[in-house]
Amino acid sequence: MASQTNAFTIPKTMKAWVLGGPDELSLVEKPVPEPGRAEVLVRIDAIAVCATDIEIIKHGLPAIIDGGSPFNKGFTPGHEYMGTVVKLGPTVDEFEIGDRITVEVHAGCGRCQRCREGMYTSCLNYGYREKGHRANGFSTDGGFAEYAVNSVNTMVHVPDDMSDEEATLVVTAGTAMYGLDVMGGIIAGEPVVVLGPGPIGLMGVGVAKALGASPVILTGTRERRLEMGKRLGADHVVDVTKEDAVEAVARLTGGKGVHYVLECSGAPNALNEAARMVNRGGRICLAAFPAEPVPVDLAYLVRNNIYVFGIRGEGRSATHRAAALMAQKRFDAKLIHTHTFGLPEVPTAIKYARERIEDAIKVVVKMSAS
Repeated sequence: MASQTNAFTIPKTMKAWVLGGPDELSLVEKPVPEPGRAEVLVRIDAIAVCATDIEIIKHGLPAIIDGGSPFNKGFTPGHEYMGTVVKLGPTVDEFEIGDRITVEVHAGCGRCQRCREGMYTSCLNYGYREKGHRANGFSTDGGFAEYAVNSVNTMVHVPDDMSDEEATLVVTAGTAMYGLDVMGGIIAGEPVVVLGPGPIGLMGVGVAKALGASPVILTGTRERRLEMGKRLGADHVVDVTKEDAVEAVARLTGGKGVHYVLECSGAPNALNEAARMVNRGGRICLAAFPAEPVPVDLAYLVRNNIYVFGIRGEGRSATHRAAALMAQKRFDAKLIHTHTFGLPEVPTAIKYARERIEDAIKVVVKMSAS
């Protein structure tokens, strides 16, 4: 049996991938969720695999909060998705049925101090669904499924000429945008270094260049990804297997250093290297982190008045600004989309992303893929 809502027939159940134990995913039938107040039901059309999804599948829920927690069997992971609005919850008038949208992860509770400051990715009621918080794919069911419920505060309209695959990349670009935001925002003409040509780093290059940064310097170890960084706007790339990154930045800036470093590599010595790339009073944003605690030269940071920021996700509505740059074609986010699979192939998609098979960068699961 199915109910009819305008032009969309909504089934009672849907296909969804769910967690079992570590690294266990099963494709099951689950009830289609109902949108509540200020929420909509989204038919998921495409979803990208994120490194955090892989951590959650391996380590539990949510994997990167306080060291992880026991597995919530039956939970559906996945958070970088886009789709079509097929049902509106009570009071929703910001969107219409049939709208194409892409999503960000976090809907804060709206009542704690952090949410009131616009820092909803650091909601003090994180995980308390009863208080209004939801983080799809982290604390509430995510997008490796046919349908998901989203707060209206987490959605961005997708223009008609943007493909489903590209729309899944908005949240990645939004994370890079948020990192640049917390450092104070790019001032046109200022040099920026991006460490690590992973998905966030590559989007960081595109966003920084679109905001007027000059020069944009990208460091990394993979030649193909560094070349991709050039296509996204990097003025200089540094292969750290061939040249010391700190020395290269000094050379490229005439010894002046830079004001901003966006650290996306998670390398153990990345913060110490970033500190020696910025000039006095410079700013560093950590968008990635090592798996284990690492030593940091705090005295150097203090003596040189260097500011260090850490970000979680894509706060301060950064996805909206990133989506606007993408809609204006200020950089070609599609470049980082390398592989596509269908919903029944989610384990294969995750394997490609985890093992970087065929140098996979962004792997997309598309519901209509054959």
